[in-house]
Amino acid sequence: MKKLTRYVLFELTAAFLMTLTGITVLLIFAVLVKEATSRGLAFDSIFRMLPYTVPIALQLSLPATILIAVCSVYGRMSADNEVVAIKSLGISPVAMVTPALMLGFAVSILAVWINDVGPSWGRIGLTRIGIESLEGVVYRMLERENSYSVRDLSINVRGVDGRKLIDPYISIKRRGQTPVSIWASSAELQSDLENDQFNLVLTNSRIEVGSSPVMYFPDTHSHPIPIDSVAKKGSRNDSPSVIPLRKIDTEAQQQAEITRKSEYTAGTQAAYQLMTGDFSALADATEWNPRIRRLDDNRSRLCRLKQEPHRRWATGMSCFCFVFVGAPLAIQMKTRNFFNTFAACFFPILLVYYPILIFAVDRGKDGAVPPYTVWLANVVMLLAGTWILRRVLRY
Repeated sequence: MKKLTRYVLFELTAAFLMTLTGITVLLIFAVLVKEATSRGLAFDSIFRMLPYTVPIALQLSLPATILIAVCSVYGRMSADNEVVAIKSLGISPVAMVTPALMLGFAVSILAVWINDVGPSWGRIGLTRIGIESLEGVVYRMLERENSYSVRDLSINVRGVDGRKLIDPYISIKRRGQTPVSIWASSAELQSDLENDQFNLVLTNSRIEVGSSPVMYFPDTHSHPIPIDSVAKKGSRNDSPSVIPLRKIDTEAQQQAEITRKSEYTAGTQAAYQLMTGDFSALADATEWNPRIRRLDDNRSRLCRLKQEPHRRWATGMSCFCFVFVGAPLAIQMKTRNFFNTFAACFFPILLVYYPILIFAVDRGKDGAVPPYTVWLANVVMLLAGTWILRRVLRY
């Protein structure tokens, strides 16, 4: 029995490691290309991103490679009648499936850790390198095209002399804020990463904020611009998806307190306006819409913080669930062509598992379903695997 376990475990591990290496390398290359094209990075920045792409690539490759390994090994063993030989010796097929379940559980624990490290270390590292390189990206774009435009910011210049922008025109349009237009005879862009902003050092400038009177600054003047306005991709690191698991409980408690205070403040203000008969203020959309939006954002973030630990554990343990379905299915199909077995297992996963998971995550963000609903997709996979395994044991 021990020889059988060692034999199956060796075959599975070898197939898993070979497949994992190949797929992970391809995914690392894809992540680097995606980051380079979306951020417009130079080669040195791309090289610095390499270690941070490894956990991000492993997040995608681990579930797929463990399923490929199981389908390949058990499909070949079943096609070579090794399962029939084991049954003839009075050994249950469960003895053959057990090594796969052991490996699947170990890979699942690794996947949970990768799901934590990938966003909290890998994604933040990529964002930091992108921000550090952003100043050079902007200057290269201005030198080449005399303009740089993103969603919230537009910079147009007559030319670039070293670090000096000649006759720049800057337009800043942030959601919920008054548009800002800036003209200057010259300007220089300086990064201030500690404060998450860029300082636009203007010379002989005039600034127009909405319909307010134009402000003139004949000397040198510094105007701050948030990094999010300059970056082509978001630079926020406070999303629940990038917070380490060890900090989520503390973050959730703080967010719950912020949400409670927001609800209390809004309720108190509404009650005061009702008591004083200030119905015009109560019906003032310009005052209440931003407040309601902030309150909804606080509630949504609290729901995401409560859901995030369940999501990471559930998606990590999906490796075990895939093995639980793939191993008995490969034995039942009895074919050496692992593509057929993999397709027969993967397409139901694609059509059933992931839609259930996406539904649970989306509805959980709104608080419409409990946070632990994300485990429902895993439960469905385990039930399907149990049904297939019973058929293997019976026949």
